[in-house]
This record gives sequence, C-alpha cells and structure tokens, in this order.
Amino acid sequence: MAVKPAEQAKFEFSVPVVVIGAGACGLTAALSLAEQGVDVLVLERDEHPTGSTSLSAGLIPAAGTRLQREKGIEDSAAQFAADISAKAHGQNDPVVVRAVAEASGPTVDWLIDVQKLDLHLVEGFRYPGHSQLRMHGPHSQSGADLEGMLLTAAGSAGVDIITSASAEDLYADGQGRITAVGFRRPDGSMEVVGCDAVILACNGFGGNPDKLRQYIPEMAEAEYFGHTSNTGDALDWGVALGAQTRDLGAYQGHGSVSTPHGSLLTWAVITLGGIQVNQNGERFADEMQGYSEHAQEVLRQPGKVAWDIYDARCEEPALAFQDYKELVAMGGVRQAGSVAELAAVTGLPQAALERTLRGVEACVRGQAADEYGRDFTGNIPLAPPYRAAKVTGALFHTQGGLAIDSSARVLKADGQPLPNLYAGGGAARGFCGPAAFGYLSGNGLLSAVVLGRIAALSFLTTQHLISTSRNKK
Repeated sequence: MAVKPAEQAKFEFSVPVVVIGAGACGLTAALSLAEQGVDVLVLERDEHPTGSTSLSAGLIPAAGTRLQREKGIEDSAAQFAADISAKAHGQNDPVVVRAVAEASGPTVDWLIDVQKLDLHLVEGFRYPGHSQLRMHGPHSQSGADLEGMLLTAAGSAGVDIITSASAEDLYADGQGRITAVGFRRPDGSMEVVGCDAVILACNGFGGNPDKLRQYIPEMAEAEYFGHTSNTGDALDWGVALGAQTRDLGAYQGHGSVSTPHGSLLTWAVITLGGIQVNQNGERFADEMQGYSEHAQEVLRQPGKVAWDIYDARCEEPALAFQDYKELVAMGGVRQAGSVAELAAVTGLPQAALERTLRGVEACVRGQAADEYGRDFTGNIPLAPPYRAAKVTGALFHTQGGLAIDSSARVLKADGQPLPNLYAGGGAARGFCGPAAFGYLSGNGLLSAVVLGRIAALSFLTTQHLISTSRNKK
C-alpha cells in the first residue's frame, strides 16, 4: 500500500468518486451519490462483498426515526449523543458525535423509505448504555441480510462495483489531493482509475496481527471475529498523506462468542437477567458494564472461557437472531431442568452453581448488593428450564482510525481537512474514546452507515459550492 505522486498516475477513465470497500459504509455512500446522479465506482477486495457488515447482527442505532414514532418512543439526537458520550466517559469527539446522532434518524428513514430496505425496530430489551429502543435492522437481525439488502439497492441504482479489486495505491499531489486510485486484480495486473474524491470505507486493522500487537496488545491473541481483509490500509494511506490518527487502542470486543462454534450469542440473554460464570461456577464481573470491554474479563478466566447462564424468558428475544437459531441447531445451547442437571450438562461444580444462583436471586429480590456492582433492579430470578452456552471473548473490529471532522473529511496533523479524502466506518476514528470501555452497542454500524452517508453528502455539498463559485467568476 502506498501513496504515489499524482504525475505517475496513468489512467484511461475516471469517475467523480471512488469508494474503497463494499460494506455498509461504502454502499451507503455509493447509494447517496447515485441518488444525485453522481457516477461512483466501488472497489471491493473480495470476490463477494461481505466484510464486517455480514459478520455483525445488522443493527443500526438511530434516534428520532419513523419506526420509533410509530411505536410511541420519544427519542432525540441530543439524548442519543449523550448516551454515546456517557459510554465513552466523554473521551470522544463531541462535534462528530453530535453530527452523527443528528443524521442517524434521517439516514435510517432514508434507507427504509427511499432505498426500500426492509428494516424493523428491535423491541423487548434495551442494549446496555442506550436510554431508548433505537436498534434498527433486518427482521432476521443478521448482518448478512443487511449487506444483501444494500447490494440489491446498489444494483437497482446502477452503482458500479468491481469485486476482486484490491486497492493498492493512492496518487496525490503536493497538497494531498488524490487524483487516482490503483487497484490490483487477482492475476496480479494493476489498473488505475482517476477520480475527484475518495471515500475510505475499508474498515480498520483487526486483521493485521502486527498492528494489533502494536496498538491493542491485550487482544492480539484473542479470537478475531472480524473480516480478514481489514488490514489497516486506510490507516497507512492516511498516515502517508499526513493525516491525524486517533484512539488506535480502541476496539469492539465481545464477551459472548460461542466456542467452539464461533457464533455470536446475543447479549440480550444477559440484559434480561442472565449471568456469566467461569469454569469454577462463579461470576467474575459486572456483565452489564458492556459486552465490548467484557471480552477482556472473559479472556482472564481459566481456559479463556465462560458460560452464559439464562432461562427461557431471557432467550425469547434471542430467538429473533439468525445467529442464535443456527447456534441452537448446532447444539451450542444446552438445556437443564434443575441446577443439578445444569451442572451435569456444563461440567460446572454444582455446589458453586447453587451458591452463585442463590446470590443472584438475592440481588434480584433486593436482599443483597451485587459484589461486582451490577444493578439487577427490574430483573426476574432465573428459573428452570435453564439455558447454558460456552463462550469466549473475541475481537470484532478496531475503533480507532483517521481523525475526521463532522463532514467525514480526513484531517491533517494541523487540524485542516485533506482536500478530497473522506472516511467512515472502521477507517475513521470511532466514537468510543481510547479503549474498549467506550463502545456503545451498534457504534460500528452507526459509524459505517451514517458516516458513509455524511461523506457522500459532504462531497455533493463541496461540489455544489465549487460550481457556484465558478459561476460567480
């Protein structure tokens, strides 16, 4: 990956915008541009676009949407921004957070009403840190289905997507203005396309072991539940162009990836009163601190594993997730009619399980305070038939990246924007501050979808201003 002098670029065709990456960020940006009649070329490294979007639950948090209003849910961008900021302990960029929160509702409405994506509002439980129900996604709650919907919309809009095209080089002049992008085909041949702007939508560096050891050493040996093509190309290009990088130690982890099945087990089962225990049958942390930072807690346990313990009531919302249905079909969820049977099917010590469950019930009934600080208020004591699933902690994707402004323009070291480079999703600095503790559920797709649209609209606005200025002359 390199940034080369603009005069070295030799190309036979050009487009107004090149988007690098065909996940949720890149496709949302491309759809936004195509809607306004702007030709856009999407370069996708893989033969079939999947990426981090397909590996997610496909849920986009947004405030003030039509679906919320139809359910009588009062939410606002200010409230959403406050939730994002609170989770990150105020260590994120308040200007960008506010801009994204304000654009989230209109963006989801646009996806549903204009791009015809069949999304619904997830009900029945709130993810940790969210003060309202605001997760929107496919009815299957599958990221693969969200990616499929976006690809269908892109096909209908006539968006040009070249797959098996690995973007390698950016060509830029002395001011950092990008004039072309070079990409490699599977046979090793290189092609170059000219452009007026580039949107980096190629995620972060979770698939780059060297960068993980450098920036996130605590997760360098963890299971990687992200996409292997996330190798940090955007970071390298940005640094070569003199861009700022921020919060490179930040990431989204998850403390509930089934093992050995490698399937995500939704945190909904924990939110409604489920718990996690280690191989000694003991709880070890506040499960409601957030599933991202909880990944480290799980990895500190014997064997780097834990057991999710919950019941049929907690399982109800999980049954709407395609990942969960598949996990059940694979035998990854065990059932037990009593604590003794629970111990038998998990191999956990019965006496310890009984003590743990009695202690949790006392907290739920208000008879004791949880030693780890979890607030069990509003929960119901777990009751047989129990459910149990063996899980580990995993890294999903990095959250640090190129510093951007509220228009998704990549910023140089002096705080000024590069002339025509935009970033969203994992390529850009996220909203969770310097570490995993700041990850609010859905931040990944929030950054991807909303910043993808913001980047496209920013380009359109800039082009309009340039056109107006020229007309005045």
